[in-house]
Amino acid sequence: MFAVLSAARKPFVKLFALMSLVWLAACEPVSLSGPASGGGNLKAGDAVKVALLLPRGSAIQGDSLVSDSLENAARLAVADLQGVKIDLRVYATAGDAGRAQTAAKQAVADGAQVIIGPLRAESANAAAVAVAPSGVNVLAFSNNTTIAGGNLFLLGSTFNNSADRLTAYAKRNGKDRILVVHDEEVGGQLGKAAITQSIARTGATLAGTIGYERSQQGVTTAVQRIKAAAAAGNANAIFLTSTSDAALPFYAQMLPEVGISNANTQFIGLSRWDIPAQTLQLPGLQGGWFSLPDPAKAGQFSARYTGAYGSQPHPLAALAYDGIAAVGALASSGRRNALSASSLTQGAGFQGANGIFRLRPDGTNERGLAIAQIQDRKVVIIDAAPSSFSGAGF
Repeated sequence: MFAVLSAARKPFVKLFALMSLVWLAACEPVSLSGPASGGGNLKAGDAVKVALLLPRGSAIQGDSLVSDSLENAARLAVADLQGVKIDLRVYATAGDAGRAQTAAKQAVADGAQVIIGPLRAESANAAAVAVAPSGVNVLAFSNNTTIAGGNLFLLGSTFNNSADRLTAYAKRNGKDRILVVHDEEVGGQLGKAAITQSIARTGATLAGTIGYERSQQGVTTAVQRIKAAAAAGNANAIFLTSTSDAALPFYAQMLPEVGISNANTQFIGLSRWDIPAQTLQLPGLQGGWFSLPDPAKAGQFSARYTGAYGSQPHPLAALAYDGIAAVGALASSGRRNALSASSLTQGAGFQGANGIFRLRPDGTNERGLAIAQIQDRKVVIIDAAPSSFSGAGF
């Protein structure tokens, strides 16, 4: 966070709290012998035993709220399944990796055939390692790709999801010389890596990269370097990794002041620019692009959740729904190995609360995202989310 934030910018702090729920420093991923085959064969007519690991009991502010919302969403998904019985059992991890490891082992001892959760990267890694010898797969809520692989699959939308979708769209629309602006902390470095990899995959041109210290002074001194790099690389797009709680409002103000704006250089955001809603009011971001889940699907899920529980779902709640939806879809096939790694990573993917998604053999995921533009301080969809994993973008 910046040492100094004006009163007008304090609301942006809320987004940082949300992102911190999944992007925490992870322990080094443990190399496993291979993907788990699944926690026991499924039998026709039997309920699928699913363990849900939540950070309930944690001292971290907000963990109680997110735990309740994740559990509510999971139970909503169970109720929506047709022809599949789910025996859902909830285990508290208190947001601690050691407790997550213990909970995962207990869940397997109780007969769990698949684990959904935990929330944070370190806990997810610990849980997956603990149950790998039992052949149980873990579908974690994290989006930290450094822990993915083996029997650990990520449900959280990753930087790669957004970078791939936005870079491909930019390339198709002539914004093919992209300058990447990122902070030097872990999240910024991972965001930079995701974007540069996407640029290489799509055949766009990397017009340069500018890193900056995550402080007001760091941002201020970076502005002239960004201007010089954009000119030297003949950039027609600038991809910003920053979130609304950090440098984004400053760049939205200062870049246009030095002659760089959406009128001559397309601004693209790796993060959601509609959360919090105040971001949409920033003059410098008018015309900017970012990605987001399928608005129609997300709206339907939100309405279903509110109707059932009388409150809005936490932004991460949809991940729990997706985990149950995937398990239910696979179990309905009637295959004994429906929860194996090969089944979980089927190419067709699944229909989730926020649209289509699929799990990849490397433990990461791919999600169908829409491209949005800020127009007159409102979100306008300029390229709809795909409805299947075929055609453009996949």
